[in-house]
Amino acid sequence: MSDTQTSNTPPTPVVTSFLLRHQPGGNDEILLVRRSQRVRTYQGAWAGISGYLEAGVTPLEQAYTELHEEVGLERGDVMLVRAGSPLPVDDESRQLRWLVYPFLFTLNQRQEVPRLDWEALEMRWVPPAELAHYTTVPRLREALAEVYPYPVHTED
Repeated sequence: MSDTQTSNTPPTPVVTSFLLRHQPGGNDEILLVRRSQRVRTYQGAWAGISGYLEAGVTPLEQAYTELHEEVGLERGDVMLVRAGSPLPVDDESRQLRWLVYPFLFTLNQRQEVPRLDWEALEMRWVPPAELAHYTTVPRLREALAEVYPYPVHTED
């Protein structure tokens, strides 16, 4: 597929949810998950909780579905902080186009993330500024910047 074909291909809509927890001293952390070898794309890369947007489902509903399927959280376990604008992501190296719907949630009542499913190998709570130190899915920092309520400082 040429660059022209890639740019003419409609993007695949996906949701990416970031879980935020506030640490003592005002330090925030977000949850990253490392994608397993069993997923179709970006195996081994760090990401938010993400998934394909199913037909007939709103992005927010899909975000709740992914939180339940991938980390076992129910709707009542989390609170939506912010829904960001859709972010176009063109991955020319793989000839893929995405339209990422980013969301930011907090955990209610000191809820812990109960489990990971087959789509992720591990999870890690990290300060947002440390995303630059991880090999992530394309434009993860930009997706976070769409929803994170404070400036995301990076070490580029």
